[in-house]
Amino acid sequence: MKMLLTISWRNIWRNPGRSGVLFAAIVAGLWAGVLVVAWANGLVEQRMNYLIQTELSHAQIHHPEFRTERESSMYIADASPILSTLEEDSRVQAFAPRTITDGMLQSPVTTSGISIRGIDVEKEPRVTTLHENITEGDYLDTDVRNPVLISNRIADTHNVEIGHRIVLNFQDAENELTAASFTIVGLYQTSSSGYDERNVFVRTQDLSPLLSDQQIYHEIAVWLNDEEDVEAVVNGLNERLDQIEVQTWYELSPELRYLSDAGGLMMTVIMVIIMMALAFGILNTMLMAIFERMRELGMLLAIGMSKARVFLMIMLESIILTLTGAAAGLILASLTIAYLSRQGIDLTMFGEGLSELGYDSIVYPIMTLNHYGNVAIIVVIAALLASLFPAMKAIKINPVEVDQE
Repeated sequence: MKMLLTISWRNIWRNPGRSGVLFAAIVAGLWAGVLVVAWANGLVEQRMNYLIQTELSHAQIHHPEFRTERESSMYIADASPILSTLEEDSRVQAFAPRTITDGMLQSPVTTSGISIRGIDVEKEPRVTTLHENITEGDYLDTDVRNPVLISNRIADTHNVEIGHRIVLNFQDAENELTAASFTIVGLYQTSSSGYDERNVFVRTQDLSPLLSDQQIYHEIAVWLNDEEDVEAVVNGLNERLDQIEVQTWYELSPELRYLSDAGGLMMTVIMVIIMMALAFGILNTMLMAIFERMRELGMLLAIGMSKARVFLMIMLESIILTLTGAAAGLILASLTIAYLSRQGIDLTMFGEGLSELGYDSIVYPIMTLNHYGNVAIIVVIAALLASLFPAMKAIKINPVEVDQE
């Protein structure tokens, strides 16, 4: 076996130009492929973290019909036992009750449909990053009467700024139309323009009296110490509490379900496509080498080398060349990713389009050991498949016919 390895290595570099080009192609292909996968992983991870940290949290509690009907009257009937249960659960790091209704934002310029989200100013920062996205002004913990936090996009659309007053129109819990004036105290901006266009934030203690004669909550966001506990916590709450629906982030967002389920498959498809292209290059190079060495291979068969050893020698040449190039490509890719994971990939020139899709313009590539392992498996399979046909071609050589040629 040692002799075959030595011969295979020497045969690879008998034509250094051709082997060098293929080696460079493998390195460049693996480097580019792994970088694309890492970039895509970064996009997926960024989007998932954004949705969980900004909009969903780990789990949410609602009236069973609220998420489909979104009526103000569909609030959590008795929130006190639920809040007490969450308070006592050691797996729960924080929770935040919310009062939510859909309505219209009216300004001197125009009117637009929005979702009015009444939040607890002390508990909300423990489950979302809304307070970190304020670009101008203050959070809702202010002495101003009926403060409201709107996005930069809404401010631009309505031509309003901090200190201006807007009117919010909505239905109360009795389905009666009501309206109230709120003062803009701050502007926020997230990476999702769609989210910014449809959400304004007020204090739950200001919104709830406008909807009902009692404090009501339509949603309770739950943040856990360990995300792995989410299924157990949700199942336990659904079993213990009546007239509510508790759902995980996976159930709450079809987009996250798709990213979670299909994300890994998409990365594998990308690498398979790249390695298929490289496999054809390996196949072409090895076939050229076989045709150039017909007399040599015929002589080896004539002097007694078994077809199995000839087959193995050709296989080893392909595998050694592929794995050597792949190792260099992966090392180069890992160094590039290590740098870009700190600096980020700046896609500001596509920032507006990415914002429409809910992605930030700075992407930090991610490549785990599991991903590198999958790439290595794909590389080995591609090398084996690409070397089979040349090896089969080599053992079908007839020494007598070659010698006559």
